[in-house]
Amino acid sequence: MAAEPNDKDLGPMRLGVYRLATLLAAIAACLTACAPEVGSERWCEQMRDKPRGDWTANEALEFARSCVLQ
Repeated sequence: MAAEPNDKDLGPMRLGVYRLATLLAAIAACLTACAPEVGSERWCEQMRDKPRGDWTANEALEFARSCVLQ
């Protein structure tokens, strides 16, 4: 009869999951930190280069407010 796993057997697996979650959170933080602030001149330039079909409704509204009307 096979022994059932207990909490001690799952320790390394849980540690791996926590490490993976931490790594993914760090990558996400780096990617969002690299994006220009919405409404900034750099953001406006980036939006001008982005195809209009790829814009979200919020991006279009903010572009109109920050880049066209000013």
